[in-house]
Amino acid sequence: MLSTGLPHGAVPKLERPGPLRDRVYEALLELITTRALQPGQHLVESELAGHLGVSRQPVREALQRLNTEGWVDLRPAQGAFVHEPTEEEADQLLTVRTLLEAEAARLAAAHAGSAGVAVLEELCAEGERAVAADDVDGAVALNARFHAKVMELAGNAVLAELAAQVDRRVRWYYTPVARQRGRQSWIEHRELIAAIIARDEQRATEIMRAHTEHTRRSYHARPRP
Repeated sequence: MLSTGLPHGAVPKLERPGPLRDRVYEALLELITTRALQPGQHLVESELAGHLGVSRQPVREALQRLNTEGWVDLRPAQGAFVHEPTEEEADQLLTVRTLLEAEAARLAAAHAGSAGVAVLEELCAEGERAVAADDVDGAVALNARFHAKVMELAGNAVLAELAAQVDRRVRWYYTPVARQRGRQSWIEHRELIAAIIARDEQRATEIMRAHTEHTRRSYHARPRP
């Protein structure tokens, strides 16, 4: 049941302004992405409404939208369940992520200035501190911010738009392997920063490709519940 499946403090506050259905959608998507709501978990409208402090109608609308986008499965006579991604689904998305991120790293090495590099270094330091503190949620969020910054430094709006479409799912797949990847992930980030500073496009591409491939392999090798 949901009431026992959500960690204490996991329910996000509904941000204002904006239509209520959109805010409920964003809140539920965040709970799914961070795995506060686990793949396969039964989603009970009344319980979700109670946790979020809203009526059942915006929850129902949000679940229908999440179903359309592949985050939730609506089963006749059973209700709503968090989607359980297949290994093939994960592999396809993480493979596309590798292609996008490797090109972003190359472009970042070609175009990044000192201010952008400084932001990467600060995010890396924060990520290392999160790992040292065993703050998995913090490390996942900082990992996403680091990769988003590399994408920004690439300076290609189309590439950034494509990456944004897969970012939420990358976080979803990364969360269960974040502790396993741990410090090594941030060592690889440091190596990427060095390649960007050196303006070594080939090296940056190789590092990012290997980095994202490590995550893909870690996901497939993860312990199953």
